[in-house]
Amino acid sequence: MRGKYEIMQGHMSDQEIVRRESLGKLRELGIEPYPAASYPVDTYAADIRINYSPENHPMDDVTLAGRLMSVRVMGKASFAEIQDSSGRMQIYVNRDEICPGEDKTMYNDVFKKLLDIGDFIGVKGRVFLTQTGEVTVHVVSLTLLSKTIHPLPIVKVDADGNAHDAFTDPELRYRQRYVDLVVNPEVRQAFVQRSKMIQVMRDFMVSKGYLEVETPILQPIYGGALAKPFKTHHNTLDMTLYLRIANELYLKRLIVGGFDGVFEFAKNFRNEGMSRFHNPEFTAMELYVAYKDCFWMMDFYEEMIEEVAIALHGSTKFQVGDKEIDFKRPWKRFTMLEAIKEFTGVDITGMDEDQLRKAARELHVPIDETMGKGKLIDEIFGTHAEPKLIQPTFITDYPVEMSPLAKKHRDHEGLVERFEVVCNAKEIANAFTELNDPIDQRQRFEEQLALGKRGDTESMVLDEDFLRSLEYGMPPTAGIGVGIDRLAMIMTNSASIQDVIFFPQMRPEKKIAAE
Repeated sequence: MRGKYEIMQGHMSDQEIVRRESLGKLRELGIEPYPAASYPVDTYAADIRINYSPENHPMDDVTLAGRLMSVRVMGKASFAEIQDSSGRMQIYVNRDEICPGEDKTMYNDVFKKLLDIGDFIGVKGRVFLTQTGEVTVHVVSLTLLSKTIHPLPIVKVDADGNAHDAFTDPELRYRQRYVDLVVNPEVRQAFVQRSKMIQVMRDFMVSKGYLEVETPILQPIYGGALAKPFKTHHNTLDMTLYLRIANELYLKRLIVGGFDGVFEFAKNFRNEGMSRFHNPEFTAMELYVAYKDCFWMMDFYEEMIEEVAIALHGSTKFQVGDKEIDFKRPWKRFTMLEAIKEFTGVDITGMDEDQLRKAARELHVPIDETMGKGKLIDEIFGTHAEPKLIQPTFITDYPVEMSPLAKKHRDHEGLVERFEVVCNAKEIANAFTELNDPIDQRQRFEEQLALGKRGDTESMVLDEDFLRSLEYGMPPTAGIGVGIDRLAMIMTNSASIQDVIFFPQMRPEKKIAAE
């Protein structure tokens, strides 16, 4: 029976075997391939490219570190490239510079033979321009900081000079994001922009006096949205818990408790389908402000997202796919029924459930018997209206059946005060004038329970503690939920939600069975 290392070797490439052998050779030379001491980085590649000037700003003493990405050995001297978090920098390594004495081991044995593409190194030296005008660091000291034993995918160049990246398969890129970020460093920009987007939103809300808070992820009763939950069990308490599908009901409890405005950037979890617009784990921002309504919230959201667009792009206009989207205020506004009529020619105003079902079939909308009035209207809108809304658009005045947490419309029977924002054919925000009548809220929950008995697996459950909080009194309140991942897709011109989530959910990786 073969030993564990032999079995492991059987699944390794020749390069991996050679790199593992290099570890022992480095240690024999007295070089630790994974040193513990910190390295005094004081400069980044981008700093050099931006600031270096031979006449006005010489840089005679710099220390930088990064991955070794290419090497061109030319006898006693070599050129190489290292890549840090800001980009790549060419370095020039001369044997007699880094090995000033008789011992040339660091160059002849370590640099030329035992270092590999992907290894982390630190270099100290001075910046100069090569004869071809390339900004380069002339290395006087080189330190191995971390050895790579798994080779990076490399760019291959065909006979016509065309480069082919060896790491373009989407599944591999999402599954091994750590490799994707190294060999396709341009993907970092989407995540930098996403982070900036969140920070602009956070600063905007804090500037208005609203408090950022945290609410439970593990909840005894899931609520605040129409969705299927993930279920787990707490052993000590011997009770079922759910990963939150939304944080709405907890944030509204804080409004009951006396805060005028609270918000949270929350991880939510929904046990539903996956697509380029859906991930089971996603990020939402929810904001609740006392003494306001959804009409005030429309103006607030427009202002905030316009500010985000300008912060990220320097303009309210930018390209998303083959379309130019403009976030300049004011945005177009439709009621939901107006939007359906606009894009189907059918006026469903006043229709009962049977009439809606007939209209949906005539419009070739996929439906089933579990759907009530709200779901039927939502399916008609989602099939025929939503895909045509490219510019940011407010959809208002939803049927009461679709919105069990929203206040009934002050002017229109059968509707609620609610809006969604649709942009690039997808919803990116959902807001209400919040329902604060505890008796009406209980009745809405009971209607949801009835839908659940009909087979609607996304209907809401009744939360007695939330109802009790409303019985203590909640002031008039406006609330909004923003899909951060979808908004990031638009703001970064990304075609898939997986492109704006560092580690999207993936199917289990197939394992190679040991012999």
